[in-house]
Amino acid sequence: MAALLEHSREGVVVCDADGVVTLANPAAVRLAPRLEPGLPLPAPLDSVLSAPEARVVTHDGRQIQVRAEELGEGRIAWYLTAETSRRTEFLLEAARRLAASLNPHRCARAAAELGTRFLCDAAVVFLPPASGRRIEWIRVVPGRSGPDEGAVPAAAAAEVPGLTDALAGLREDVAGRQDPGGTPDWLLPEGFGPVGHLLVLPLPGNSVSAGALVLARRAGRPSFDEDDQGMAYDLATRAGAAISAACLFRDQSTVNGILTGDLLPPDLPEIEGMRLAGRLRASQQAGAIGGDFYDVYLPESGPVERPPLVILGDVCGKGARAAVLAGQVRHSLRTLLLMESRPERLLELLNRSLLASPSPHSYVTLILAALRTAPGGHVQVDLAVAGHPPPLVLRRDGTVEEVAVRGSLLGALQKISLWPATVDLAPGETCLLYSDGITEAFGGPSGREMFGEERLRRALASCAVMPVDALVERLEQLSTDWLRGGQQDDRALLAVRAGRGASR
Repeated sequence: MAALLEHSREGVVVCDADGVVTLANPAAVRLAPRLEPGLPLPAPLDSVLSAPEARVVTHDGRQIQVRAEELGEGRIAWYLTAETSRRTEFLLEAARRLAASLNPHRCARAAAELGTRFLCDAAVVFLPPASGRRIEWIRVVPGRSGPDEGAVPAAAAAEVPGLTDALAGLREDVAGRQDPGGTPDWLLPEGFGPVGHLLVLPLPGNSVSAGALVLARRAGRPSFDEDDQGMAYDLATRAGAAISAACLFRDQSTVNGILTGDLLPPDLPEIEGMRLAGRLRASQQAGAIGGDFYDVYLPESGPVERPPLVILGDVCGKGARAAVLAGQVRHSLRTLLLMESRPERLLELLNRSLLASPSPHSYVTLILAALRTAPGGHVQVDLAVAGHPPPLVLRRDGTVEEVAVRGSLLGALQKISLWPATVDLAPGETCLLYSDGITEAFGGPSGREMFGEERLRRALASCAVMPVDALVERLEQLSTDWLRGGQQDDRALLAVRAGRGASR
């Protein structure tokens, strides 16, 4: 018990029936230095003896909240805590609320709620017009079910004294305005009553205005004094910074979504006579993009007839830079397919394109697989590999074969060498394309063991009876489990299974 009192942040004072201090812990002495066991409570703390309910007293210039608890036999315990000033409470609450979201509307709502809690009877936050035509607003009035939201034409801002200047970033102080008829009906809700005082402030943003803040008090209340205005300016500054940061985050997220949309793997199409399934896991999950990629190119009408083509590749590097190069490779192949359909020739042309790229280290490993249906539900896979791990074939009896196909890395040599191959898949058999992020995943019991090709083959053999979607999901999960949360590389899997309309 003594240790608890010693380290308590709350002051504890125990007095006997005569009001003499019998115990005062260190926190109590810090709040009221004249407390001393054996002596009566010092003034003005002694005044609480006649009013045992919780109250606030001023002691040595410090406000202290005091509450009492009877201990029996006339003894009373007094609990002392420093009374937080209104401004301090406002600053703490403003810092917490305005930093809690990166959504402009939520930041605006928090600012309006802070305004009504500490300064006014109604608060309206105006956001900068996105199109230059309408201005969104969020209004909070205590006692209503929730905040109101709406939009007004930009020209309507002129109806609110000082609002046009505030939206333009100019500070306009109209505190103390006694003009109930000077505010438009749309600014405040029906039944609010006459407006006695308005304070209109800009919300300073990042080089441009982040909007405006309007604080309203009903007629009969005191005007905004100097302290009120200081808090209001502080609120506007903090709210403007929060809204500006949230708008910047929103805009950057929108641009990022547009730019990365084409870098993400495509939805795999339905192709008659076969089924495709793929998984892609980037090393940097925050961006969901990386250097591993796959794509599918379906036949289009044109001078060159070609079968469906699937690709899976890996570019040098990780993250956004690698993803950009991967996107360039995918789009280059799409363009080249307008003129060429042979996998070997496509790789040669792509190699020339990479060598001409101004970006250094534009190295790519790639698998091209042209898919052709054959009698009896078979699928012929014409493979060309450039510096990439050769595909694996899962037969119907559960055996796994590595395809004897290889070739040179792209983007490094003027002339590449290719040794293509063709694989025949019977119905139910699968050709698996994968990146080295699968086999070179380090983890396991020791955390330093590589997953390896042999472990991948055994895992693939165990998936013989699974649907093809479950197969790639299972392999990806085994690789993830092997990593055990450790550092990972980009990983890609793409499986082609022969069979008409089969889910397996």
